[in-house]
Amino acid sequence: MFSQMVDDILLQIGLVLLVVVVFLFIHNVPKRVLANLRLRLQSKSGIQSKRHFVLGAQLLAQARSATQSTSSSSSAASLSKQALEHADKAIALDPKDAAAHILKALALDAQGFKTSALDAIEVALSPLCRKSLADDERGDALCKRAEIKMSMNRPARVDSVIEDLTLAVKLSPENVKAFCTLGECYEEKKMTEEAKKAYEEALKIQPRLAVAKEALDRLGSS
Repeated sequence: MFSQMVDDILLQIGLVLLVVVVFLFIHNVPKRVLANLRLRLQSKSGIQSKRHFVLGAQLLAQARSATQSTSSSSSAASLSKQALEHADKAIALDPKDAAAHILKALALDAQGFKTSALDAIEVALSPLCRKSLADDERGDALCKRAEIKMSMNRPARVDSVIEDLTLAVKLSPENVKAFCTLGECYEEKKMTEEAKKAYEEALKIQPRLAVAKEALDRLGSS
């Protein structure tokens, strides 16, 4: 008798649970719950990703300071490697965040890994990630990509570099470095007038910029 009562109670509980599950599915509650859970997880991973990005950026800044000071080159190399590790962790948590890929490119570039650095910044500028960049940030990234290409000493890349820099100065019109690098490229291609215009634009932003003044003197500014 007692056993039968237990079975009846369990059966009733089972029926109630079945009704509840059916009701939830009819009203798409599980989808909402999963969606909310996914958003919370994404938010959590995003925060962790940003934390690794900040730590990596700080380490890279320290590496650059070590390179410029009397500190040993091994210290700078170690800091750059640590920055790269944090960049990779940030990417693993949020692969669509272009900033983390740019940090990785900068860390690799600091270690002399030009090809890998170029690959990393290509990802940052890919359709997958570039939506996370503001126009001026995208312009700065294009300028960095151009800089890496130029450092690889491949003459065939000049046209590609000019293309990057031309877009960079449109997106980030206050980027002095982009204008100066663009001027250098035009000089290399013997495009004197275009080079002058690029250096003049740089001087509009920084009137005392020695590099641009010297270039204009060299080119015979009108």
